[in-house]
Amino acid sequence: QVHVVESGGGLVQAGGSLRLSCAASGRTFSSLAMGWFRQVPGKEREFVAAISRSGGFTGYADSVKGRFTISRDNAKNTVYLQMTSLKAEDTAVYYCAARLSTYYSGSNYELYDYWGQGTQVTVSS
Repeated sequence: QVHVVESGGGLVQAGGSLRLSCAASGRTFSSLAMGWFRQVPGKEREFVAAISRSGGFTGYADSVKGRFTISRDNAKNTVYLQMTSLKAEDTAVYYCAARLSTYYSGSNYELYDYWGQGTQVTVSS
């Protein structure tokens, strides 16, 4: 079992920045491919970014490319999502996800094995 916990959400003005953190425990962190997703009430969960086990490969949704950066620190069992130039449309609950037994998991949320409870990000315009 892998336990995933997000933190760092909050209220920020448009154009501002925020950094989300996600800690995972229960397995060797470097064995987990990680991803960030977001969801707005009434809409499907949306891919944001993903990172490989080593951190050497990353992928982003077009809507966040150039503004968000995913990274990980395997020594701290933590993955980060640095968000800059935030827009009102970035408002959502952000979820961190982990997947076992693969180098990189990508954008399909159905492939992830474990999920956190989410952290709210609200961007005021």
